[in-house]
Amino acid sequence: MRKNSIGSRASIFAVVAFALIVCSGAPAQTTATPPPQTPAATVAPVAPKPAQSAPGVAPQDGQPVATGDAGEYTIKRSVDEVNLIFTVTDKHNGHFVRDLKQSDFALLDDQKAPAKVSKFIQQTNLPLRVGVVIDASTSIRQRFQFEQQSASEFLMQVLRPRSDRAFVMGFDVTPDLKQDWTNNQDLLESGISKLRPGGGTALFDAVYTACRDKLLDTSRGQEPVRKTMILISDGDDNQSRAFLDDAIKMCQRAETIIFAISTNVSPSRGRGDTVLQKMADATGGNCYFPKRIEDMSQSFHDIEDELRSQYALSYTPADFKADGSFRTIYLFANDRQYNVRAKKGYFTPKQ
Repeated sequence: MRKNSIGSRASIFAVVAFALIVCSGAPAQTTATPPPQTPAATVAPVAPKPAQSAPGVAPQDGQPVATGDAGEYTIKRSVDEVNLIFTVTDKHNGHFVRDLKQSDFALLDDQKAPAKVSKFIQQTNLPLRVGVVIDASTSIRQRFQFEQQSASEFLMQVLRPRSDRAFVMGFDVTPDLKQDWTNNQDLLESGISKLRPGGGTALFDAVYTACRDKLLDTSRGQEPVRKTMILISDGDDNQSRAFLDDAIKMCQRAETIIFAISTNVSPSRGRGDTVLQKMADATGGNCYFPKRIEDMSQSFHDIEDELRSQYALSYTPADFKADGSFRTIYLFANDRQYNVRAKKGYFTPKQ
């Protein structure tokens, strides 16, 4: 990314911040161009499944409807409305920032200010759809039982039976679905306990399959949800037919945020850790690197804390075209002491 001068960059931030504030009530009259974002912009589009809406986009029009769940609202959205989930942290201490307002942010979609912002929610309670994907290859045999226990405890703490759902998938040379979508804690725990380590590591195949076959399907609903993958692995793929870029693009199609926990507890970070970080960064998630396997439970607690600290923003992009292309997202806080973590973009539906 090329850096502009301080003066011109400040002008861009001011213009875009103003545009985001105005967008909540009427179409924006101003567009702005951020510093070039070549990594996100160059992701090649992948043809979506036939007759399926784009991730984060529902095909019905409508107005917000109160659900009675802690003041939450569900929205039947038009085909050109994007649902964006993101978190904000303080640069100095890394703590989550939960009380910011819509006017504290600026947003560009495909390098343009959105036409309209229809919803902004602090600490969203949108229903969770969680895929727990666990590396069951030979390389993690010695620490596998502790991983199973930590994952079970996480689901017990996070899932709300009335609104949330999860599935459990293990993988070595092939993905292995042990428990399909359910809110039953006993079934989820049983699915995790059935996993047995052995074989090679087809990480990219597993992530691609979980998003395509399980998480992408949830995009068909009328109401927005938060889709998350908890990925537990050392990141060292040696068996996949898919590539890293394939797995990332399928996650972006499925609007799935990856929270990865590395099982590499060696003092130095390896190539697999870099792979996990790339997946998390591209989808707006985070990657955790426990120094000891016993610290993995703390990583799960950190993910739980982040899920309770997320913002939700729905908006209509400017110059939207349903052509199957990838549109970049650039979201930032006007106060530069805050870091915003959001997905890099999304695929539009193809009509």
